[in-house]
This record gives sequence, structure tokens and C-alpha cells, in this order.
Amino acid sequence: MAFTSEIPKPLDLSHHYSRVTKNRDASAVKDFYKYFGIPNIGNLAGGLPNNNYFPFDTLEGAAALPHRFKPTPNKPVDPPPEGRKSVTSRSADDLTSSQVLVPKTSTSADLLRKIDLKSALQYGTSQGYPPLYSYLRQFTRENMHPNVPYANGPEIILSCGSTDGFSKTIEALSNVWTEGHDTIDEREGIFVEEFCYMNAIQAVRPRGLNIVPITIDNEGMKGSGEGGLQHVLENWDESRGERPHLMYTVTIGQNPTSGTLSVQRREEIYAICSRYDVIIIEDDPYWYLQYPSANDSSMAAGAQSISKTNQPGEHPRNKPKSSGYPFLDSLVPSYLSVDTDGRVVRLDTFSKTVAPGCRLGWVTAQPAICERLLRITETSTQQPSGFVQSMIAEVIMGPQDPDGRGGGKADAGWKTDGWVRWLEGLRGNYKRRMQTMCGIFEAGKQLVKTGRRQSMNEEWSVIDTVPMFDFVWPLGGMFVWVKLNLESHPLWKKTSHEKLSRALWIHMTTPRYLVLVAPGSLFAPTQKIREEKSYSYFRICFAAVDEADVAPVSHRFVEGCKSFWAKKKLDDIDDDMEEEVEQRLLAMQTC
Repeated sequence: MAFTSEIPKPLDLSHHYSRVTKNRDASAVKDFYKYFGIPNIGNLAGGLPNNNYFPFDTLEGAAALPHRFKPTPNKPVDPPPEGRKSVTSRSADDLTSSQVLVPKTSTSADLLRKIDLKSALQYGTSQGYPPLYSYLRQFTRENMHPNVPYANGPEIILSCGSTDGFSKTIEALSNVWTEGHDTIDEREGIFVEEFCYMNAIQAVRPRGLNIVPITIDNEGMKGSGEGGLQHVLENWDESRGERPHLMYTVTIGQNPTSGTLSVQRREEIYAICSRYDVIIIEDDPYWYLQYPSANDSSMAAGAQSISKTNQPGEHPRNKPKSSGYPFLDSLVPSYLSVDTDGRVVRLDTFSKTVAPGCRLGWVTAQPAICERLLRITETSTQQPSGFVQSMIAEVIMGPQDPDGRGGGKADAGWKTDGWVRWLEGLRGNYKRRMQTMCGIFEAGKQLVKTGRRQSMNEEWSVIDTVPMFDFVWPLGGMFVWVKLNLESHPLWKKTSHEKLSRALWIHMTTPRYLVLVAPGSLFAPTQKIREEKSYSYFRICFAAVDEADVAPVSHRFVEGCKSFWAKKKLDDIDDDMEEEVEQRLLAMQTC
């Protein structure tokens, strides 16, 4: 696809740049690198170590073929994918892995196709390793987000993962505020979900930013209503500082609540952000993990229906231009699809699609913002690991040199077809895990009590159900957000709510159950939310344990709840339990 200038250019948002960011100039050293590529130049200018002294002659490994895992349908009504083999296939001509080799030196003269250790392990450009940067830029603009509604489309810059991308974005777009040094009217702020990914909070809090939570529902952040974004902006109290001009959000499989934001909600929130000049930082590590049949699965199990408005499937914002892949077209599109102003900064990562240890991702935004991020990168991380970038490039793009070997059959590389097929397979695996866990939780979320009652001369059997917890089947991501119905516990009125919740958490870790869940307090961005709401929630991840363990661990969680709801005394719920469980878990870790 070719982006044109027939649509408006992105807005100039430089008034939001931090003071330091406005003062940054291009790196004179990095700018000088453009001369290094002159053929046959005798380079006596650069302080580059000699590549012949690098101790690595090749970089090799066995990589999966993209069809290793079985995909699932893109829409609930779709039939099972035909002709797609999974890892259980035993066909002799259908191996599940292939060798990948990055050579020491490539003979390719095209820097955008040249994949070798000579270039990957040398000092390089801060945008990213040229072959991988070029590929990801094209994939982002043509396949992931082909309908960005501003002239000439977005730019990208590679990062050392989403945390790095977020950190640089915050540095570019906010000023440090120090209590006792700066005036309150200089204090900037950031909007976040009511429960959110705490690494982001821990990154901005030391900078002195106001952390301003916005009410959420099963979809995610609310635009309207009490506590919604519109309400908070309209009623902003300037005695708290400047009205926030940043918003951080995870819109697909939200961490921790698993909400998936509909296109309609995105349009509503984007219009509010445009009206009040708020920049949206969209962190989307779970974008490919969308589960279009979760609503049908939920209803089949007897649970509530999930909102139809945020279902993965066909979306108007995925038109008029298709990504070229039915799988990508079926996904709820990014905020970039409604970004007429150029106020969306999107964070992508390989952490959930390849491995977290890669520490590799990319930022997508209007070119002017990417240019400022580039200036920050030049004097900080400089570039992601050359080892990782060259290996990912070789696997996906394939060898550009006779000595190289890429992923896929015949060592030709996955190509975009293979990369998308790999993403489909990952979605399939995580969806099956989600269905297993949610099915067990749905069947066990109520405690069934039987007994006998007598009235006058008659006696009859009675069955009572006590709701222990509830949840919404996730439409995306890796988590189930469990709401505890602690009000139904016999000890609800005999101890504090926080203590009862903590006691349940500890009870789950005892040898009989051995289940570790994340308490809601870990995701509360403010002390008020931590004290008033967080005790009611557990975040449970169905992604981390081995596939064979998903069902047993889920059953143990249910049984742990049942036994905890049978407690009628506080004898084993005391202040020493937390230290005891810490010691027990640490002892298990060292075994």
C-alpha cells in the first residue's frame, strides 16, 4: 500500500515535548556513519573495532517451522482451518523445525538485505538493524495498520522491548516534577486504567507525574459516565497540577483485567483525547491473541454473554485496505486506525510472539515523534542487541546470502506468510488454554451445599449455592481476572476484607493446592484503589504453566476456594502467615 498526501498531515505535537527533548540534536557521531558505506573507502575516521576480531564466526540455531501449532478460526462461525497441520503431525516431509544460520560475512551489496555478523555486531544506526527495520516498517504500514488516516503514514523505531519504548516515550513527552522544588501548576500527569500494568506506573511515578486512574468495565477504559475519561477531564481540579496530556492503555487482553476495547469505544475515547489534546500511548503486546469464539464458549458453559461490540472479526476500520491476511483483518484494530491527528504512540514487542529474553520491539508513531525517540536512543541504548536482530531477521526474512540459512522449509525463511501463520498458531494454543481454564472455573465458581430442613411434620432436602467468585471469559490476552465474592464467606464480618483476601491467597500456596495467583493489589495504581477495591480481585495467567498442567492447576484453584469457604474460625489466619508462605515458597524455589 502507498500512503498518500490526500488526507491531512499529522498535527504538530511538539508543544508536548519535554524541555530536554526539545534541546536534543542529532548525534554527530551517528550522522557520520552515512559515509562508512562508500564502496572501497579507507575508513580511518570511525572508532569501530575490527570485525575480524569478533569471536563469533556464525550464529546458528534450530527454529520452529511456522505451522508448528494448530490455529483456530478467525470468527466464531468459521469452520476449523483445513489442511493446517499441528505439532502432532508425523509426516516425514513436514518437520517442525529447521536450521537457521547467520553467516560472518554476506556478499549482498544491499544494506537492507544484508544479514551477517559483520554488520549486526558492529555499531549501527539507532533506528534498528537496517534489514529488520526495513521489514518491520513495511509489515507495520502494509499489514498491521494499512489504514492509518494521516498523510504519508507512520514511522517506526526499534526498541529493546516495550518497557524501553515506553520509557523513552515518557522521557520525550513529559517533564520531571519534584515536590518542594517545582510549583504545583507545573506538575504533569498521565491517565491510566483503574487497574493497570504496574511497571508503567513504576516508570512514571519517580518523575513526579500525577497518576490519574480512569474507571473500567469489561471492555476496558470508559470514555463516559462517572469516573470515565470525559468526566475526569471536564472536572479536572487544577490544584492537583496541569490537566494530564498523556494516556497509557493496554487495549487487547488488558493486563490485568483481560478487557478488549471495541472499535466503538476507541472512537469515543479518541474523540475525547483529540478534544482535550491528550496523547495516547497504546501498549499492545497481546494484539495477536484475540479469541473471537470466547462469547460462544462462555454462553455454552452457562455464563454471561460478552458484549458483541468488541468481538474480534470483521471491522470497518480494517477497510478499505486489507492487510492481505484474513487473520490480521479479523483482529480488533489499533488506535492507529482512528488516529487522524497523529497522537497515538503504539508499542509492539517480540516478547509474547518470540520470547521475552529477546528484549526487542518497536514503536510506531507519526514521523516527528519517532525522530525525537531516535535522538534519545542515540545517546542511551543506541540499538537493540545485534545478535537478536540478526537472528530474527534471518528467521523471518530468510537468507540473503548463499552461506545463510533461514527459518522455514528449504531454509528460505518464514517470509510474511510464515510469520502470520506462526502468529495464528500461537493464538490457537493460548485460546485452547483459556477455554480449558475458564471451563473449569465456570463449573466450579459456586459452592454447592446440601442439607435437610424440617417444618412442622415434614422434612425435605435442600441444595444451596454460594457464589465464591466470578469472571468474564477473556476475548484476548493471557489472563483471567477473577472477582472474589468474599461477602459470601462465613468470616466476612469477622475480619477485615484485606486480611480475608490475603488469607485466601496464602491458603492457595499451601502444599495441598500449590497455586500462586497475583493479588489485585499488585495492579492498583493508587493507594485509594488498593485499599478500597483491590482485595476483591486475583489475576490468573493461563499462559505460563505447561499445557498439561492447565487443567490440574485450575481444578486445584477451585478446590482451594471450596475448602477456604468452609473455614469458620480465624485460628490459622494470623499476621505471621505472610512471612511463613514467603519462606515456604523460597524453600521450594531452591529445591
